[in-house]
Amino acid sequence: MSTPDLTHIRHLLLDMDGTLYLGRRLFDATPAFLAGLARRGIGYLLMTNNSSQDAAAYSERLAGLGLAVPPDRIFTSGEATTIYLRETLGEGAALFVMGTPTFEAEMRRAGFRLVDQDAACVVLGFDKTLTYDKVRRACREIRNGARFVTSHPDLNCPTEDGPIPDTGSMAAMITAATGVEPVAVGKPRPLMAHTALKRLNARADETAIVGDRLYTDMRLGLDAGLTAVLVLSGETQESDLADTPFRPHHVFPSIAELGAALGL
Repeated sequence: MSTPDLTHIRHLLLDMDGTLYLGRRLFDATPAFLAGLARRGIGYLLMTNNSSQDAAAYSERLAGLGLAVPPDRIFTSGEATTIYLRETLGEGAALFVMGTPTFEAEMRRAGFRLVDQDAACVVLGFDKTLTYDKVRRACREIRNGARFVTSHPDLNCPTEDGPIPDTGSMAAMITAATGVEPVAVGKPRPLMAHTALKRLNARADETAIVGDRLYTDMRLGLDAGLTAVLVLSGETQESDLADTPFRPHHVFPSIAELGAALGL
């Protein structure tokens, strides 16, 4: 098989979990891959749909794995959600938030008011502290007219012990009870890519998105005009490519092989 021509790539939007690491296990190739990008002058931004942590927490987590990545190189769906909510609801809007304490704090830092009732919007992140009472109250608010927004649509989150239910699965329960479909902000919504490109001062035609999921990472790349690069180190298996509508431009077993194709 010939090596894909990636000479036009000047920037990368890199998914994190399933691409650079899996759960608490850093992939062996990751340190050399990121060092190679810096050496070659290829810009990058780490981009994740996992909204249970913010950029600062991810920076600390990566430091614990041996990677020095500052928060301004990390863009989460939680931050993207704050941008979307400011654009649609305005600053200071009243939110009923379902998320981790970190996600709640991110909403507060963005200037929103977190309330238990009479909310303008129910906002659901990857809530690892989910309770039945939260679900009950969220359904009440939505039935009373609150909008329904989720940080991202992922059904499962990959872990070392296998996939676990993610925000999309939690949202499906609320939709089943209320009949209201949420607006999902994170990948594959183009807002994630457009904001990331602005940060990198990059054009879509010189940027690749690298990730392990077809219906988020690859769909975003295709919809936003990026080069879509799939790695098979996370959720997607090679057999999944047979009938997907989101066919990537390139497929690699992992970032190790991608690094070789980029000449790192």
